[in-house]
Amino acid sequence: MPDGKHKALVLPGAGARGAYQVGVLKAVARLLPPGAPNPFAIIAGTSAGAINAAVLAGRAANFERGVAEMEQVWANFHANQVYRTDALAMLKSSLRWVAALVFGGLGVSNPHSLLDNAPLRELLERNVRFAAIARAIDQGQLDAVAVTASGYATARSVTFFQGRPELKPWVRVRRIGRPARIDIDHLMASAAVPFVFPPVRIGGEYYGDGSMRHRAPLSPALHLGADRMLVIGVRDEQPDPEPAADVAAVEPTLAHLAGYMLDTLFMDGLYTDLERISRTNRIVEQLGPNRLTGSLAELRPIQTLVIAPKEDIRDVAARYAHELPRPVRLLLRGLGANRKSGLQLVSYVLFESGFTRALIDMGYRDALAMEEALRAFLFDQPMDTLYAPAHLKFALDR
Repeated sequence: MPDGKHKALVLPGAGARGAYQVGVLKAVARLLPPGAPNPFAIIAGTSAGAINAAVLAGRAANFERGVAEMEQVWANFHANQVYRTDALAMLKSSLRWVAALVFGGLGVSNPHSLLDNAPLRELLERNVRFAAIARAIDQGQLDAVAVTASGYATARSVTFFQGRPELKPWVRVRRIGRPARIDIDHLMASAAVPFVFPPVRIGGEYYGDGSMRHRAPLSPALHLGADRMLVIGVRDEQPDPEPAADVAAVEPTLAHLAGYMLDTLFMDGLYTDLERISRTNRIVEQLGPNRLTGSLAELRPIQTLVIAPKEDIRDVAARYAHELPRPVRLLLRGLGANRKSGLQLVSYVLFESGFTRALIDMGYRDALAMEEALRAFLFDQPMDTLYAPAHLKFALDR
């Protein structure tokens, strides 16, 4: 187990925006001694964050090298490494959906998803060292890695965790923690965005993206023993201005609705949970631990550092949307993604190197802008119970 406090790394769902997380982790590696092992006792991820979490867990012996290898993949991404982008695949997908809608279904041939993400499975098979996760735990370089997916049959959030034998499963309303040996199916299930990618069977149940039912995305790290958390968000929290009443409203396109859904799916639960952590910390601080009795005696202050983009990632996506393969651009245009309102969707599926490199650079800059807080977190120095960019901290502390 890493020395000092039980530090956790929390990586939420992100799609192509997961490149931002790589930039932040690159800054973390810069602040650590060369060749240092993984500084996090617990690594918890969901969707694209689950993939990043598993890669890091498999490289726990040398954190810097693990981040460098991760950056190598993300900085040279192309959409065809994640989903099939050829014209035939796009045409077949479109025709199958149209036919299913027109004819009321196609029996066993009904489409299960908009895109075929078989290339992603091949990429993960090459780059995730699943056997090394067990070694990292056995050698004390890691307490646990956790991957969350959503069970379709049971309608609950399931966190699969691999860790030290004394770690216990948990049961809460519509969410459970279950020990498992993390494998490629857990990652594919966690990243199976509904309608976009097909569900994945694990045991007797089909699973989809872990963000769907993950109303408390910080809870797996807490159940696994964290008392300090680094949370890497992928959305700036400056809301768009409210439209003027005398301006004609523009009806949302399918792309706008899909982007809205993904944004809600990936990020809203995270910030709700951060607000809950902030309130709990204030209660513990004001009452003092000696005045908490019964079940409240288990409450403890959780020191949390949040790093999130300062810029609107949709603007970055607009600069690089042309890099998408033409068949994908045509499909997105058909959904209405050529408008600004559709850029939310584009930013989550834009797995192209220009965009991912821009996000890596952004994450690196944003993290180093918070270097003092990041050093305090990493080296177990005193820090605020909640440290976040100014506009976000104001919102969370209200």
